[in-house]
Order: sequence, then structure tokens, then C-alpha cells
Amino acid sequence: MRFIIYILFFSVSAISQTDIQKTEQLFADQQFSKAEVLMNNYVKDNPNNLRGIELLGDAYGHQKKWDGAIENYKKLVKASPKTANYHYKYGGALGMKALSVNKMKALSIIGDVKQAFITAADLDPKHIEARWALVELYMQLPGIVGGSMTKSLKYADELQNLSKVDGYLAKGYIYQYDNDLKTAEKYFKLAVMEGGSLVCYEKLTNLYEAQKEPDKAIANLEAAQKKHGSNNLNYHIGKMAAEYNIQLVKGEKYLHNYITNYSVKDEVSKAWANYRLAQIYKLKNNKADALKYIELAITELPQNEVFQSEKTAIRKL
Repeated sequence: MRFIIYILFFSVSAISQTDIQKTEQLFADQQFSKAEVLMNNYVKDNPNNLRGIELLGDAYGHQKKWDGAIENYKKLVKASPKTANYHYKYGGALGMKALSVNKMKALSIIGDVKQAFITAADLDPKHIEARWALVELYMQLPGIVGGSMTKSLKYADELQNLSKVDGYLAKGYIYQYDNDLKTAEKYFKLAVMEGGSLVCYEKLTNLYEAQKEPDKAIANLEAAQKKHGSNNLNYHIGKMAAEYNIQLVKGEKYLHNYITNYSVKDEVSKAWANYRLAQIYKLKNNKADALKYIELAITELPQNEVFQSEKTAIRKL
């Protein structure tokens, strides 16, 4: 179950602006415990300031302190019951709490989770996140406690009316969850054609991997890389080639591209790209180059046991 708590920043009075700005900066710097302290003090002095209460709930949520998040979002719902996003955040925190407790306790929470998301969706006909939450919730709940593919598809249709891409992705998710992979592929392809974002390509790639069709996955990754020019995709293409022992020349090329264009913003270190190159050269029975690149990987991350094991395997060629 995936519940994403979105942080929305609104204008506030000049009196509170300094604390709000400080809190926003603390969030940007991922210093959530400091934000919690700041907003806790602020809310004590301004107990009716809804923005302060919301930020305090957000600070708790970022730290996975679900009880604190629930308490503050519940205050928002009571103070402003017609605000859809308050219900959405309350439902999200409840949902994450349900994931952190035993099944019996979770079952006692699920009804409130569902009602919070339904209320958010009813209050705001354009609330995309609440509808996404309901799509996932209805698919993942067992039928005995209210799970329903039909209801999930209903909210996917509503999403499609708001955003074709979100609707296609939601239906792809539903049919993949239901193990109807061909129908899921159809909708993920529609999402790629309609929106073409990295997320759309990622969903289709993951589906091909689930179908054990790595050649299709690589072709899809190449299309995404051509469209977006993402260096991370260079690595993922090389990784897939190495893991599935396919298209090794292509994998080698993309890994070298990754290393050449590497920056600290990329997902994985050059060590992992060198490790994948070592795998490819091992598969090609090129022991000298395999050792060369595994040594480069080990030099960067000498304590990595995976790299050490790979070196041992290469030496046995």
C-alpha cells in the first residue's frame, strides 16, 4: 500500500511568516526533527493556526511518527471539515499507521482510512491523489474487508477524466495487480504515448521484467533514454544486460556512457557501473577486463561483499 503525503505551502500572515519560512527551509534540508520542534512551539502559542498544525503534522509524517501526524491532521479535519486535502492527509497517515501495526489492529483502522479518502474525493472532484489512494486501497484490500476491483476501476475512470496519463497508469496498475499482464501492458503503453514521462516508461519496464521479457524492457529503456537523456537509464540498460546475459555489447556501451557522464546527482556510484561491466566481461569470458573493472569497483567501495564475491568468481575463469 502506498500513501504519499504531499506538502502544500500556502501564504500566511506576516506574524508567522518567519517561522513558516524556517520550517519550509528545514523541510528542504530534510531536518524534520528540527522542524517538529519549531512547529511544536509555534502551535503551542498559536493553537488555532491551521497552517502551523498542518506543518507540524507534516514534520511528524516525514519522520514516520504516525501517531503525531494523525493527531494533528485530525485537528485539521475537525477545524475545517470541507477541506479535501486535510482528509487526504489524515487518511494517508492512518494508512501508514495501519502498515506499522499487526493485522487485527490494522483492520480496525482501514474503515477510517477508506472514509477519509472517499471524503477527500467527494469534496474535491479534481483531487488526483485521493483517487490514486482509493485505486490502490480497493485493489489491495481483501474482498472480505471491502476490497473491490470494480470500485478501483471506478476511481481509475475518474482519474482518466481528470488526467489521461493518470487514468492509464491507474488501470495498468490495477490489471498488473490482477495479473492480467497483457491488459496492463496496453494501458502502460497508452500512458507512454500520452505522457511519455520517466514514470510511464518505468512502469512499462517493470511490467516487462515481471513478464520475464528483458529484451522488451531494454528496448523500452532505450526509448526512454532517447527521449529524456537520463544518465541513470544508461546504467539501468547496462544492469539489465548484465543480469539477464543479453545484448552484452549494448550493455557495455551504455555502462561506459554512464561512467563518462556520471555526476553526484546520479542514482548509483561509478563503482556499481564498474561492477556491471565486470559482470559483462565475465560473461564474455574476458577475464582481463573483468578483473580490471571489478578492481575499480572495489577500489571505490572496498568493503562491498558483492564486489569481493564477484572478484572470486572472475578469478575462477
